[in-house]
Amino acid sequence: SPQLRAFSWAAQAPLWFIYDASMKILAIDDHELVREGLGQVLQLLGDGIDIMQADSAQDAFMILIAHRDLDLILLDYHLPDMTGLEMLQELGRRAPEVPVLMISGMANAQLMRQVLAAGAAGFISKSKPSAALLKAIKVVLDGGIYTPDDLLDLEGQIIDGTMPKRASLSRTQERVFRCMVEGLSNRDIAQRLEIGEETVKSHVSSILRYFDVHNRTQAVLAGVKYGFRPGI
Repeated sequence: SPQLRAFSWAAQAPLWFIYDASMKILAIDDHELVREGLGQVLQLLGDGIDIMQADSAQDAFMILIAHRDLDLILLDYHLPDMTGLEMLQELGRRAPEVPVLMISGMANAQLMRQVLAAGAAGFISKSKPSAALLKAIKVVLDGGIYTPDDLLDLEGQIIDGTMPKRASLSRTQERVFRCMVEGLSNRDIAQRLEIGEETVKSHVSSILRYFDVHNRTQAVLAGVKYGFRPGI
């Protein structure tokens, strides 16, 4: 149940912090106990976290009017007055600069594809432990796209993709791309591969051209379709 998941998240939360700077996070879910559980986990991100709660789309829009400087939105897929996909589209119009992490009670690979294509910066199931939720939040806040490994594996079984018939990615570009699928930001990719951040940006641009897409989310979806997996 949502109530049990909320308490489970709080109980499993590791005692460590990620961010020192202040930030504003909006949690949108129609179950109060889920919002409270999310709030307890979010407090572990740092002392300066301002957590706002909304129980409906309309409530969330009122908060957006008053707070234009949100850093992250956690969005439940099922709301009483709007579907998750409709909400993503509306948030894209009203606050396109704010990343949205979709949280759902369903661990569904096809749903993950839909929400990423609609503009979400990540997707995670409510059944995941707090450590996974914190990892997803960190990836999104750092500018990456979070996709759970188990759903990527399942998605590879659902979609039978064929690589585009063109020159293949270089070895370095493939390593960069796998980091992108894993959800790492350009800065994190540069640190992991021990190359310059400008070099990473150049490789990312080449990868987008390779798949004939316009952004990182579309590139991740292409990676899922063509069978790429996280890890180097």
